[in-house]
Amino acid sequence: MISSADLASLVENRGAVVLDASWYLPAEGRDPGSEFLAARIPGAQFFDIESIADSDHECPHMLPSEAFFTEVVRSLGIHAATRVVVYDGKGLFSAARAWWMFRVFGHTEVQILEGGLPGWIAAGHRTESGNAPNLPAGQDFVATRQQKWFADVEVVKAALIDDASIVLDARSATRFLGQEPEPRPGVRPGHIPGSQNLHYAQILTGDPSRLKSTPQLEALFESAGAAAGKTVVTTCGSGISACLLALALHELGRSPVAVYDGSWAEWGGRADCPVAGG
Repeated sequence: MISSADLASLVENRGAVVLDASWYLPAEGRDPGSEFLAARIPGAQFFDIESIADSDHECPHMLPSEAFFTEVVRSLGIHAATRVVVYDGKGLFSAARAWWMFRVFGHTEVQILEGGLPGWIAAGHRTESGNAPNLPAGQDFVATRQQKWFADVEVVKAALIDDASIVLDARSATRFLGQEPEPRPGVRPGHIPGSQNLHYAQILTGDPSRLKSTPQLEALFESAGAAAGKTVVTTCGSGISACLLALALHELGRSPVAVYDGSWAEWGGRADCPVAGG
């Protein structure tokens, strides 16, 4: 994580590429692209989670290929050694997804702005509007998939039968138990049999949202069956909030953390994947 004060110094000295990675659930009725044009951290580029994705996959915002991620990241002015800072419009939500994407593609010089854009504004820092500035393209950034940060269906199934591993679902308890319909057509309600539940909202605090303290996070993961020593695979509805659990575990020194990219959008829609609850 990085504070608003530290980021302000970087922005002034052009010491980092700043990315707005805002993304919202459809029910929230917010347009991240329009909000970016209306107000952003000076010099920021827009990191569009929906378009920096595998457009051929039936599930939403799945990881793109290494080649595509390389092309997009270079176009954002990022080189192999560039310091990257990501933020979002909630404080802490979808920025974790962008952070994880850089991690899974091998770029470790990436941080998240504490408090996001709301925290930046509350601290008295200025914003700008209009079209983003054009940055010179990066030349030597090359995305290389880091498999320990990534999980697919087979990785999840293997974790379910491994006593040293746990699959942790970041959705709400009612969605986990299948007590409410899924927002995506054709996706069954319920959860992965054998998985456990830790709603992402439980690891956040404040307005704008931030991660809870280290002792609080440790207690939450332990209560969910993911105590220190367990290998954790995280999942959620479509691979966004699962990255928040991965971020929290990283802050506890427990990385890399594999995120199930397809999450429930994939598992709940596949006839060959069993469902509990619902």
